Amino acid sequence: MIETISLRDGNTIPQIGLGVLRIDDEGVVPVVESALEVGYRHIDGAAGYNNEAGVGRALASTGFNNGELRKQLWLTTKLRDSEQGYDSALKAFERQLNLLQVEYVDMYMIHWPTPFDWRSDETWKAFVRLREEGRIRTLGVCNFLPEHLDKLHEQTGEYPTVNQIELHPTWQQRNVVEYCKSHDIAVEAYSPMARGADLKAGDGLIESIAQKHGVSEAQVILRWHIENGTIIIPKSVHAERQRQNIDLFGFSLTEEEHHAIDALDGPQRAGHDPLTFTYA
Repeated sequence: MIETISLRDGNTIPQIGLGVLRIDDEGVVPVVESALEVGYRHIDGAAGYNNEAGVGRALASTGFNNGELRKQLWLTTKLRDSEQGYDSALKAFERQLNLLQVEYVDMYMIHWPTPFDWRSDETWKAFVRLREEGRIRTLGVCNFLPEHLDKLHEQTGEYPTVNQIELHPTWQQRNVVEYCKSHDIAVEAYSPMARGADLKAGDGLIESIAQKHGVSEAQVILRWHIENGTIIIPKSVHAERQRQNIDLFGFSLTEEEHHAIDALDGPQRAGHDPLTFTYA
């Protein structure tokens, strides 16, 4: 069983989900189908991934797009950055809902803050309207730094419920995480293993810990996230790895092992800079 995280708005989200970045629209169908089969109940997508139609076909083929099965699934998607704004966000959401073949999404997110073209305030107003209409359960953001969260709160009077950020042992963003925790914003990690690079972090440290517990290096890193209370969305297109990535609750890291992974924090991100990047 996958544990859940209680959110500030009263909703609960499965702590582990499936990420579908960089999977094409045809290829994502069997990936989502296999994830649902092995036990995932949390799918994390985005308009910018250009595969929402494929995710929708997978949900429809498995029956998770409506009825009782839909109630068991947490489905997240994100607004394309070029469609930020009030009217444009409402229009985009309609298109995305149709592609996903569902009547609502569990979480809708602003994908990047785009501080050089800030429209999060008007976008948020559209999100609030959709929440009031019952078409979104939870409002979130991605890649927001404390300054962006402050600005959003000043303009809308509200903080997001979840902030999804790049987070892994060698890029821990402790100032962002601490800010989120102090404002009751749940932290969700994408690239939780630095796209695989952190599996070799620490001159064999991760491998050594994995051997002691009889698990994979990936499971060690994902367990570290779990123990930190972080929501994670590891990506895998292989069913066996999908199974491993949710099999994290049968072992625990020792205090020394956890602190050793904490000490791997470094100065280099694997992805993009929120101050300059947009997922157009």
